[in-house]
Amino acid sequence: MKLLDGAIATVDHGGSLGRARALFPNAPQPFVDLSTGINPHSYPLFDLPATALWRLPEKTRARELAEVAAGAYGAPSAAHVAAGPGTQILLPRVASLVRPGRALVLGPTYAEHARAAAIAGHAVTEVEDFEVLAAADLAVIVNPNNPDGRVVSRAKLLELAAVLRAKGGLLVVDEAFMDVGPRAESLAGDVGQGGIVVLRSFGKFFGLAGLRLGFAISDALTVERLETQLGPWAVAGPALEYGIKALADIGWQDDMRASLADAAARLDGLFGGFGVSVAGGTTLFRYLRLTDAAGLFSALGERGILLRHFTDRPHVLRAGLPGCQEEWLRLESALAEWASRRDDPPREKIR
Repeated sequence: MKLLDGAIATVDHGGSLGRARALFPNAPQPFVDLSTGINPHSYPLFDLPATALWRLPEKTRARELAEVAAGAYGAPSAAHVAAGPGTQILLPRVASLVRPGRALVLGPTYAEHARAAAIAGHAVTEVEDFEVLAAADLAVIVNPNNPDGRVVSRAKLLELAAVLRAKGGLLVVDEAFMDVGPRAESLAGDVGQGGIVVLRSFGKFFGLAGLRLGFAISDALTVERLETQLGPWAVAGPALEYGIKALADIGWQDDMRASLADAAARLDGLFGGFGVSVAGGTTLFRYLRLTDAAGLFSALGERGILLRHFTDRPHVLRAGLPGCQEEWLRLESALAEWASRRDDPPREKIR
């Protein structure tokens, strides 16, 4: 159990090319950015109607997005879906749905949940024992978890939600990676019971993170509270158009899930071939555990390949998927060079 002092301070995340250039100024560019869990194969771009840019977003279009999202995620209805400019904006608002108290975050996991709970006035503790969450006023679980891919069953989550609901608490389940997870374990269809908020991220699976679109799925009254806080025009016109089209495109989604599974298996084989253990993850990212994690991070970084490292977990890394054959070949070459250096016997000093 870890009490998170100073949790309001912004923490480092993957995906910063500016930070990468500072860390590895002599690395060949462009960087191969494997430091995020964002799909490198985005939903196909299309021409937007001009009105998406020069008119304020229409309320009817926002309602259409909520309806499509409810269908895609398995929510009871559009009235159970609040859309916002990315789940990051929604985090502190969701944490504020219960009065300040004890927030427990099942970790280790995405650090922004603890920060958002602290912003909302909660005393935040990261715990590794699921059973401890029952003592919380606000319990947060990332499912599948980032970065290790851990999945908590829907049955266990519903039991926890019932305990929290009975005392006026709230269970928040961040399903940012459930698009590539075991969707039967999603709680999106159960939010009508109350005391549950499910978060869904659009940009990761659809590879359009810069669009900034996310959803909070909950009971109708909670959704109404969130929408009141967000105000009108919470989602930009271009995000509305992409969200409506992509979330309705079931064929693309099914094909992409199969493609990502193949790519993840290929990545496992590549790392495994150089003695790097793949200990978990999802098909959008792989969780690596090795003694020389810092050495591998630096060796690949110097070759212009970015992995995600964690200062508080020195023996693990997270690797996203290469986006093209050239990137696969660069990764393989960099791993081969790292492995050869690691395996070289120490040379005698020249006297």
